[in-house]
Amino acid sequence: MKLADLKNLNPKKPGAWPWPAKIIAFAVMFVGVVVAGAVLIWQGQWDELSKSKLEEDQLKETFLVKKRQAINLDLIKKQLTETQESFGALLKQLPSKSEMDALLTDINQAGLGRGLLFDLFRPGPETVNGSFTEQPITIKVTGNYDDIGKFSSDIAMLPRIVTLNDIAITPAGSGGVLTLDATAKTFRYLDEAELAAHKKPAGAKK
Repeated sequence: MKLADLKNLNPKKPGAWPWPAKIIAFAVMFVGVVVAGAVLIWQGQWDELSKSKLEEDQLKETFLVKKRQAINLDLIKKQLTETQESFGALLKQLPSKSEMDALLTDINQAGLGRGLLFDLFRPGPETVNGSFTEQPITIKVTGNYDDIGKFSSDIAMLPRIVTLNDIAITPAGSGGVLTLDATAKTFRYLDEAELAAHKKPAGAKK
């Protein structure tokens, strides 16, 4: 069918068109209907599909973030448990109020057991620091170098925490005799009654 034949077709009488022209017209109408349907109907569905894909990507990203947070949370919980266990072990090394006298005796016996002469053993007042107290003990002992060194080692090996601070060693005479001046610090935890009393405001005591 030639292009001139298409120009001569009467649009008012499509029934009289030859079959090739009818087929071409039907194909054009079909394509037009499909395009119109895509524009009018499928476009909304396409937009909805794009929106759904975007929401799916956002949900996947949120899931990955939550998953990483959950993994980190498990790690933090594990570290917290280990910290609590370590703190509990350290807390057990702090004597209670009733055990302080025994600890002071252990410090004194550690020096006497090494043959040291105590020139001074003076416990000072306790200082509250949070949930525990710190008590300084001014000590002055005389002996030879080896015995003083072993005494310091014995203090470090006590089951309770005791530290030696402000250490000064000076000659005390002939024969290698030395004098050790130091401040031993011991710590103890406050019981519940002491914590409650310490937390009360000053006005409440009145």
